[in-house]
Amino acid sequence: MDTKAFTRTLKKSENYNRKGFGHAEEVAVVIESAYQSNLIPKIRENNYTLQQGDVTIKLAKAFGFCWGVERSVVMAYETRKHFPTAQIWITYQLIHNPSVNQDLRDLQINFIPMMNGKKDFSVVGNNDVVILPAFGASIQEMQMLKEKSCTIVDATCPWVSKVWNAVEKHKKKKITSIIHGKYSHAETIATSSFADKYLIVLNNLQAEYVCNYILNSGNRDEFMAKFKGAYSEGFDPDQDLEQVGIANQTTMMKSETEEIGKLFERTMSKKYGPDKLNEHYQNLNTICDATQERQDAMAGLFNQKLDIMLVIGGFNSSNTTHLHEMAIESGIPSYHIDSDSRILSGNRIEHKPLGCEVEISEGWLHKTPVVIGVTSGASTPDKVVEDTIHKILAMKSGR
Repeated sequence: MDTKAFTRTLKKSENYNRKGFGHAEEVAVVIESAYQSNLIPKIRENNYTLQQGDVTIKLAKAFGFCWGVERSVVMAYETRKHFPTAQIWITYQLIHNPSVNQDLRDLQINFIPMMNGKKDFSVVGNNDVVILPAFGASIQEMQMLKEKSCTIVDATCPWVSKVWNAVEKHKKKKITSIIHGKYSHAETIATSSFADKYLIVLNNLQAEYVCNYILNSGNRDEFMAKFKGAYSEGFDPDQDLEQVGIANQTTMMKSETEEIGKLFERTMSKKYGPDKLNEHYQNLNTICDATQERQDAMAGLFNQKLDIMLVIGGFNSSNTTHLHEMAIESGIPSYHIDSDSRILSGNRIEHKPLGCEVEISEGWLHKTPVVIGVTSGASTPDKVVEDTIHKILAMKSGR
């Protein structure tokens, strides 16, 4: 399928909207009330520090809603304002934040249901309104919606679209896209749908395996089993790894994406010679600025003495999980929560350890005085951060 030609035609359609409906000022009042915070600006003005009694809160210098997420939320609210009685769907969670997604459900905006692990688009009627979330949607989903004559509201983050453009360039040059991401993540599914040949690698370990295969060959059956579900139809590691280009899921660790890119660059240079590198390797910078800023700000927090690190964001939020991962690697006791409701009475906290199910830990605020570092993922409203801080302070003061 000529994905570039399809998207070009789609964007010219009367049923496609990517710019909103002119209600931004009206919905801004609602969004500010629901998601903005009065406390957070005051903490920022005080060198990102709040002290009350024996508790000191240290905020990261970049956290919470990024521009792409805020844009998607505004577009969703605008869509309901513009179509007050229409049946409205979102192809996936708009963003990875439970409170925001619940607010949209309260506005009678529906989410495509999952049946046996797949989205069930049979619920979408002809001429319904469908919002593409911040992560984007696959080219196949867009095609299906176009055939149903749906009004498509494209709230895809522009940084995600930038990755799609990189993959399109790989395809034009008949290059296999090496996508650093999680093969089951909505964004990576969308990105891979724009590729011709692709292979998805989760981390450095998988990238090293692939690079070793490129240099030394190996067991093809083992390779295919190892990456089952993470490569394009008809992918052949013995033929399709001769020319590669790097792309990424925008919420992955910046440092890891860079390391993977350098690893493939060294591998292709070693395999084909430095003078042939440009014929076999391409790397277009697709690292999201917002993701990078939040990770850099997280690293900046570690220059201060912290007793505890609190990372706030959806449990299925990739960028939030990576912030949690950074805290763990720093050696600071870290807790990933999605809202203030996870701060429980009796000095208990309900949280999600990395790679595990949600659990309750007791005695988490074990020191007095205590310095708590706080950050949040790009899909987390400031109001959620404020509510969490208030909950901690109230608990420590005995209220």
